[in-house]
Formats: sequence, structure tokens, C-alpha cells
Amino acid sequence: MPRPVLDESHIHPAIRERIAAHHLDIVQEVQAAVAAHAVVVVGMGLNPMPKKARAALDAAGVAYTYLEYGNYLNTWRRRTALKLWTGWPTFPMVFVKGTLVGGATDVQALIASGELKTLLA
Repeated sequence: MPRPVLDESHIHPAIRERIAAHHLDIVQEVQAAVAAHAVVVVGMGLNPMPKKARAALDAAGVAYTYLEYGNYLNTWRRRTALKLWTGWPTFPMVFVKGTLVGGATDVQALIASGELKTLLA
């Protein structure tokens, strides 16, 4: 794991379930989409970066599923659960065949290098 995560033994038993269940529905929804589709883009409204990722995928002819959760003015607590789950700090979150590949600039780089086609093959 590239970042430290608090070990469960250092979380008081009385709050473990609350932590585990914190906005679990949004995490499970994204997990289900990632399991069902080759490419998934998770974004938010009013943020130009998900649009850039989607435009790059469209230009490359790559089909994807898009999930949008709120915008800068709402739904930030639910989106935080996704950030905690993935460790990725920004939107979009782009998944290819179940693997988080990064955001818009990362997917643009994968397309430019040809690696995205390799990942999808």
C-alpha cells in the first residue's frame, strides 16, 4: 500500500463498525460498476477534469461508464468515502479493468502512450 492506513488494532472496537459502514453504499455502487464494466469514470459536477477524461476516452473510441456524485456544493461527505477507499485525492477516478489508473491527465497519458489499449486487450 503506497500510503499508511491506521491498523484496525488501533481503532476502538466501539467505532469499528461505524467506520466500516461510513457511506458504504457509494463505495459498493462504484465497486459494482468497476466489476461490471471495463472502464469506469467516477466524477462530480462543476469539475472540468471528469469532462476532460471523458472527452479523451471518447476521442480514443473507448466505451466507459460514468458515475457522477454531486458537485462542489453538495455530496462532499459521500465523495470523501470514495477518496478514503481508493486513496486517490481528486476526481475523476478512472478505473480500467478493476484497477484505479488515476485521473484525467493520467488517462490522457495512457491513451497517448498506447498503454490503455494494452490494458484493455
